[in-house]
Amino acid sequence: MTSTFTTTSTFTRTHAKHLAAKVIADLYQCSMLYDRPGEAAIEHYETELIELLANEYVLRYEFGFAIDGKRLLSWEYTVGPDGGLHADSDAGGIYSKGKVAQATYFNFLTPSNKWDKLSAAQQAAFRSTLPFQRTPGSGPIDGDGYWQVDHGYGAGGVRVERRTFRPL
Repeated sequence: MTSTFTTTSTFTRTHAKHLAAKVIADLYQCSMLYDRPGEAAIEHYETELIELLANEYVLRYEFGFAIDGKRLLSWEYTVGPDGGLHADSDAGGIYSKGKVAQATYFNFLTPSNKWDKLSAAQQAAFRSTLPFQRTPGSGPIDGDGYWQVDHGYGAGGVRVERRTFRPL
């Protein structure tokens, strides 16, 4: 005798808050270790990220430190379907030995295909609901270091994978 079952999952605002909380916890830990970003900025990033995730408008989210346009230390989160292969990790455990005193803090995101399909008017209307306006541009390039996949977070059929760029 064999039996099968099927489950479905719908991504909700609650799931978006759960995933955003993981990233925001890392931002707070970054702030505690490296004095950047400030608490007010983190609160704005949280509001923005919840809305972006809830509407499926973000593909990648990255923050960290760069010198002369090159990554020194950063954390990148990639949003994708949850393959169900990994358990939800605890946030935190970010690299704590970076020498960032001379570095510039950055926070960069890559929009999803769903965002790209919106008209300019729809994008502008959505942006107007966010607590701040991002400046268009591109993120830094890799400096002397390496990427390491170190955490994965899942909720409602969506997975966010964290990679850390660490100095050599």
